[in-house]
Amino acid sequence: MKKFIAFLLSIFILAGMCSAMALNEGDARAVIGANLTEEQIRQVYETFNIERDSVKELRVTNDEERQYLDGLVDSSLIGTRAISCVYIEILAEGEGLNVSTSNISWCTKEMYVNALVTAGIDDARVIVTAPFAVSGTAALTGIYKAYEDITGETLDELAKIVGTQELVITAELADEIGSYDAVTIVNELKLILDETKNMTDDELRDTIRELADEYNVSITDGQVDQLIKLCRSLEKLSTDELKSKVESVQEAIKKMAGAKETVNKFVDSAKKIIKAIGNFFNKLLSKLR
Repeated sequence: MKKFIAFLLSIFILAGMCSAMALNEGDARAVIGANLTEEQIRQVYETFNIERDSVKELRVTNDEERQYLDGLVDSSLIGTRAISCVYIEILAEGEGLNVSTSNISWCTKEMYVNALVTAGIDDARVIVTAPFAVSGTAALTGIYKAYEDITGETLDELAKIVGTQELVITAELADEIGSYDAVTIVNELKLILDETKNMTDDELRDTIRELADEYNVSITDGQVDQLIKLCRSLEKLSTDELKSKVESVQEAIKKMAGAKETVNKFVDSAKKIIKAIGNFFNKLLSKLR
């Protein structure tokens, strides 16, 4: 009888653990910056395209945001108020991450995708927004908070810190070489973490330089040092698991490349059209003289 009771207890405990970790498609949360006015909150929900009372609402404070950002970015980028807001909805397993942004001036959706993968978040639709333009660095705190509330589980603290570090370093690099190249170079490094573990800093520095050359971009010694620092942080995580997750988002990166190529072709075509129009009017004017 005692054995039977013990068996039942173990079943109940396991069931409780499973339910705490369960992710149900459609589960959603909205996280609102604690310093927004009611009118600003209304604007945010319009961007989310949902009614305010349709999902559980959480608040995030500036102190919570600073927990992950202090020491990573200039204090002016963090500010003293919590403004960034997020909406997160769980997608079916295998759907991956779908991120969109509005009024986010520094961080791109691709940067968020990579940072969330590093933090251990997948299969979710995420909207990052604010009632006016903000850098977007603080939004990760809200995403972490929402995801943990949905799952009932705390994300790995180191992974959250490294995810934030990655977002900031990628955004800083993007200021100099562009978002696409910055995201791609960071992803390439994440794919070879098993190798970088065994490299000296000088060897890793050479590898980073070679990657930059492959993408025909120029990076400074300071930027190389930041990427080395990021690699050393990423190496503390499960590199095999991280590599698998990075590979799963490569298709999105390829689509970015295709979009970039399309934009470049459009710009080139527009330049040719403008030049042709200019030549036409020059010839017309020369005949009228």
